Amino acid sequence: MKNFKNILFIVDAEMQCQSAFERAMLLAENNQANLTVAAIVDELQGYYEQPIQGISQAEINAPIKDERLKQIENLVASQQNRNKVKVTIKLLTGKSFLAIIHEVVTQKMDLVIKTVDKETFMPRLFGSSDMSLLRECPCPVWLLKTAVHEPYKKLLVAVDFDPISTEPENNQLNLRILNMSLSLALAEFSELHIVHVWSAYGESGLRTGFAKQSSTDVDAYVDEIRVKHESYLQQLISGVIDKAGKEVCDYIKPRIHLMKGNARDKIPELAKKEQIDLIVMGTLSRTGVPGFFMGNTSETILNQIDCSILAVKPEGFISPAV
Repeated sequence: MKNFKNILFIVDAEMQCQSAFERAMLLAENNQANLTVAAIVDELQGYYEQPIQGISQAEINAPIKDERLKQIENLVASQQNRNKVKVTIKLLTGKSFLAIIHEVVTQKMDLVIKTVDKETFMPRLFGSSDMSLLRECPCPVWLLKTAVHEPYKKLLVAVDFDPISTEPENNQLNLRILNMSLSLALAEFSELHIVHVWSAYGESGLRTGFAKQSSTDVDAYVDEIRVKHESYLQQLISGVIDKAGKEVCDYIKPRIHLMKGNARDKIPELAKKEQIDLIVMGTLSRTGVPGFFMGNTSETILNQIDCSILAVKPEGFISPAV
């Protein structure tokens, strides 16, 4: 997946990230990218104005920082055979998602990789800090389940568009995630699934007894909408195929799912049915309403899935956290 030059890998507090780190190293090597390996220390500066039992806040923080640095160094040393990768070790301080976003913006990172936070009292996979990162991080965020060790067998890329009022920004985002997914499927030797969920606006109202339209007319209207979505999806995929080359796509042979209904229901259902290992999707709202940094549909999908996620925003997205 030759899309990245500066990758930020976040080491989790429990150090249950060996397989995720190996994947990050391989990705950095394949991209000839720089890799920053960082841990986050949640300093409580200012919490205690006076030393407690004669121990200052700095003295409390020092051994914590030393231990975290040793953990990172040991993790990096375990992959010393990948000497082609330039690795930088860092400690970030502060609230997790804010510290990550600050590093992304100041150091011009173009991918964040981390394992999902554990919040065992919550039924969903992604915790509140991860969701904040997905909402507000300007670069792609790859959240991996800690239990995943093998290469991904199945990838699912979800493309979202309205063929009647297509915006250039949304079209670029779809092309971006399709290209990423194709490259990743090649690197992981994965089966690639492409899904687009569509609906015909007003169909349920037109089919009620109060509507004057005949069922034949409504069927024709719905079929026309379906054809528009199918045509635009094929146009998107053709653009990616032209760029990658027909031989590549013949090798991958992506499976296309054009599904009628609500994306918030259909995508999680498809991911479960096909036993998808990774979903690649855009997370920016198409509402255009200030403050909506992730679409409601995207957020609902993320709260229902139980697999790793690569979430992407359009080029030029400005994080509200900075």
